[in-house]
Amino acid sequence: METDPPRLSFKLSVHDDHETVSDELEQILTDTEAPYSKRIRSASWVELKLLFHLAAPAVIVYLLNNVVSMSTQIFCGHLGNLELAAVSLGNTGIQVFAYGLMLGMGSAVETLCGQAYGANRHEMLGIYLQRSTVLLMAAGIPLMMIYIFSKPILILLGEPVNIASAAAVFVFGLIPQIFAYAANFPIQKFLQAQSIIAPSAYISLGALVVHVLLTWLAVFKWNWGLLGAGLVLSLSWWIIVVAQFVYIVMSKKCRNTWKSFSVKAFSGLWSFFRLSAASAVMLCLETWYFQILVLIAGLLENAEVALDSLSVCMTISGWVFMISVGFNAAASVRVSNELGAGHPKSASFSVLVVTSCSFVVSVIAAIIVLIFRDSISYIFTEGEVVAKAASDLSPFLAVTLILNGVQPVLSGVAVGCGWQAFVAYVNVGCYYLIGIPLGVLLGFTFDLGAKGIWSGMLGGTVLQTLILLGVTWRTDWNKEVEGAKNRLSTWDDKSEPLLQK
Repeated sequence: METDPPRLSFKLSVHDDHETVSDELEQILTDTEAPYSKRIRSASWVELKLLFHLAAPAVIVYLLNNVVSMSTQIFCGHLGNLELAAVSLGNTGIQVFAYGLMLGMGSAVETLCGQAYGANRHEMLGIYLQRSTVLLMAAGIPLMMIYIFSKPILILLGEPVNIASAAAVFVFGLIPQIFAYAANFPIQKFLQAQSIIAPSAYISLGALVVHVLLTWLAVFKWNWGLLGAGLVLSLSWWIIVVAQFVYIVMSKKCRNTWKSFSVKAFSGLWSFFRLSAASAVMLCLETWYFQILVLIAGLLENAEVALDSLSVCMTISGWVFMISVGFNAAASVRVSNELGAGHPKSASFSVLVVTSCSFVVSVIAAIIVLIFRDSISYIFTEGEVVAKAASDLSPFLAVTLILNGVQPVLSGVAVGCGWQAFVAYVNVGCYYLIGIPLGVLLGFTFDLGAKGIWSGMLGGTVLQTLILLGVTWRTDWNKEVEGAKNRLSTWDDKSEPLLQK
């Protein structure tokens, strides 16, 4: 016979081998007797330590995982321009579709686990992890059909037949990667909610070493071509998944949050799906936005050069974007933990600090790109034409990097607060009703090519960033604390029957 779940508590409590959310930052910020400047200095030091503890390993994890995919593109790019265009189209035209959907659906775990952990509801984290994995595995089945029929889909979208055919071969090898995503993202968010990130960094580093070796063998020694490169990429992601799960089962740090597999994972799936769907829509609309840029560029007159040059820029952008995504993860964990713990001032201050840090890092990255604009392309290709085209796009890349220093962090705040549905509406309006139509107008009607398409889409990103900044600035954090409490009460496991009449 099950007992009622324990009531929510927003006080600091201590569990063996398990960290909890400290009251230190909130106490500093609410100490009105101390001078304001002293409070800010002390709070900044505390928050920066917490942020570094989260963001540094998170950035490393996302960078290493991105380098896994990027190294595949580099190896294949040295086979020829067609292979580079095919891998670029496969990654940005098909694979990113699944990546965005899976990562977005996994963000439901980020919201619920983060707030539950802050409220000391540790026993629910493992249930949320399993529910999310069940849903994502089910979602992987229809996604697999897109991979199988990628060639006619790409041709239908107007891509050249030779590039679409080569991309389809590469994408076929990525089918196992879909289900690796379905397992990886819930696991990743489960660990992040507990501020356990360093083990994932070590695992990703080991997987990268194995991946580079196997890809080199598959592409250059065994002559497996694009299919072999895709299969090795899938295998590398499964190595990451298995290693992380073994850590969860074996680690003492997870003993309060992971008990065992439970049939409760199959209860309440519809309600969990609705939150996951809102998270997926929010992130997919962001992820697919620049994916559409690449697809539209494939319709330009010189499609191969346009795709290759954009591929170089998008790969660099994706690499730097991983830094911002690391800050995104830190923002989501910090905000959700502080809201769950009942610390409104700490949540607000965390937003300010993490956004500032991410912005500074992105500005530095943009400056580096502009300095090395004429040489950075040769990492990916030996073609002079592609290198020159990529160099011409560098100013647009620099602006994108700066915007990406702010926008993903604000999205992380949205996930931490549970604002996914609102952000989804903002993304639809800014990206798809303004950015893409403006990009098509400039690129084709005004004959500005890839530069015009990118310019228009940057306009949508600027508008979206300004809206999220405004909403975050006007947020009542006391109400967000109450919202977190209500959300956790709603999502408490209440022994829902597997089959309802």
